[in-house]
Amino acid sequence: MPRRNENKCSFCGRGESEVDFLITGMGGNICSDCVHAADEIVKQNFEHKSSFSSDLKSLPKPTEIKSFLDDYVIGQDEAKKFLSVAVYNHYKRILQKKQDDEVEIEKSNIILVGSTGTGKTLLAKTIAKKINVPFTIVDATVLTEAGYVGEDIESILTRLLQVADYDVPAAERGIVFIDEIDKIARKGDNPSITRDVSGEGVQQGLLKLLEGSVVLVPPQGGRKHPDQKMIAVNTQNILFICGGAFDGIEKKIAARLNTRSVGYTAAQKTAGIDQDNILKYVSPQDLKSFGLIPEIIGRLPILTYLQPLDRNALRKILTEPKNSIIRQYTKLFKMDNVALTFDDSVLDYIVDKAIEFKLGARGLRSIVETIMMDAMFSVPSEKVGNLNITLDYAKEKLEKANLDKLRAE
Repeated sequence: MPRRNENKCSFCGRGESEVDFLITGMGGNICSDCVHAADEIVKQNFEHKSSFSSDLKSLPKPTEIKSFLDDYVIGQDEAKKFLSVAVYNHYKRILQKKQDDEVEIEKSNIILVGSTGTGKTLLAKTIAKKINVPFTIVDATVLTEAGYVGEDIESILTRLLQVADYDVPAAERGIVFIDEIDKIARKGDNPSITRDVSGEGVQQGLLKLLEGSVVLVPPQGGRKHPDQKMIAVNTQNILFICGGAFDGIEKKIAARLNTRSVGYTAAQKTAGIDQDNILKYVSPQDLKSFGLIPEIIGRLPILTYLQPLDRNALRKILTEPKNSIIRQYTKLFKMDNVALTFDDSVLDYIVDKAIEFKLGARGLRSIVETIMMDAMFSVPSEKVGNLNITLDYAKEKLEKANLDKLRAE
């Protein structure tokens, strides 16, 4: 307890006899402990605000960004190049200085098209490790028109503000990855008694965000209320990357390419088309046929695709990346002082099953999890130093789980 009539710290309330040193000012006092605490707060705040490089020379070049992505994501070189260039140009656009030539660089929002498990979200998450601007991933499936159950469009910017610790200037130069963009496609032109509150209306709401405008954002998310204080965010310098599986768009691409026509002339036209990877021919016209409105396609000028994963790519994904699935499970067991190893035949078996189930890279983890579940349950309680997974063991555990129900038709 501080002594009576002695000076006290205006911040923590401790008396002069309770601290090492007390600085006395005209309107208050501060102790040495509070000075150190304030110094740490100022340093952290300064580091946060200065994390974005203001020097063009120190910015990570596209080749550096792609090299970093190569450490975590197998294949998808085309998509990596597009993303690396888009992010680098985003930096340059922010750092551009006012010139007499009045040339203003416009941002190039990007859209990724690829089937499930090909790495769209993984690419976005990995880029977040490399860049020094606020980055957030949002799910388009929860968005609805204003006034309906769900989240307003502005909730996208709320997430970005939260990542930036409500530093508005930092958020205004951030990057947003909108996942499952295909789920807000227009359901069709036929009139219906039920309103499509998560389709075209959401696309119309996204227009103002993508093109760049000042948006009033509720700081804590949720619905807007008249008495709620809003934060004004300018989206002019926010880069939007959208991703979606667009399940079934291959049929629309095939129809446009006329791959189903018969006859000698049609055969000549389609001879050079890669039937196994028809997604590589995706165009804005196909996105429009799928259900995206022309206005939103125009605000996503860079369109690229992710290749389907073949057996060789899946095998590499299983073991080669820095955070590969096998390395993750090896680390989990190592924390229990157990050395986990897999026979090569087991890894080949896992890849074969992933191809059979048609779940992409995401299916690899489900299969490994199923094989390892019993071991993860019992081994921590047993005195086991080494654990080797054999092909017979893997087959037994997978057949026992009856994963055949997951097989895609």
